[in-house]
This record gives sequence, C-alpha cells and structure tokens, in this order.
Amino acid sequence: MGSFLITKRSNGEFQFVLKAGNGQVILASEGYTTKAACENGIESVKKNSQDDARFDRLESKNGKPYFNLKATNGQIIGNSEMYESVSARENGIESVKKNAPDADVKEDL
Repeated sequence: MGSFLITKRSNGEFQFVLKAGNGQVILASEGYTTKAACENGIESVKKNSQDDARFDRLESKNGKPYFNLKATNGQIIGNSEMYESVSARENGIESVKKNAPDADVKEDL
C-alpha cells in the first residue's frame, strides 16, 4: 500500500511525496507555508487522482515524458519524475490512481 510522507524543507516550507508500496516516489508536491495547507494538498491528491482528466501528460525539453496532477481549479498539486517512455509515464499515473486514495499519511519533520 502507498503512503504520503510530509517533510519540512530547509526553507521552512512543508512538502509531501506519495510513495508506492515499494517505496518509490511517484508524486511530489510544491512547497506549502503551513502543515495544514500541505495536508489539504494531500486530500486534494486523494480526490483528484481518481479523475483521469486531472492528469496533464507532458514532455520535457529533452523529450522525457512526465505528468502533473491538477486540482479542479487548475492548480498543480503534484508532479512526477521524468520517465524513459510514455508507457512508463502511464504506469506512473496508474500507480498514483491506485495508491493515493487509501494511502496513510506519515511525517518526518
């Protein structure tokens, strides 16, 4: 089962990552000024990850596929790593859909 991990950056901002059952990071958030805002971001991922239309499938300047997960208001709530192929990116999206809804929330602050 997947899990969210909340951490604190060196600049004082809070960030979360979503990890798959194997421990691999499959989604990372932006920085949040408060822990409460970070927790709201996690709830948004849990909800929005179930709607395929919320995933923006993109390609970096060097041709690597990646994705962003957006909230209903269009704001990016998480982004992926760079993948080697489009099929790997699709597997990453499926992993977010599968792991996010029931993922535990852990902290390392």
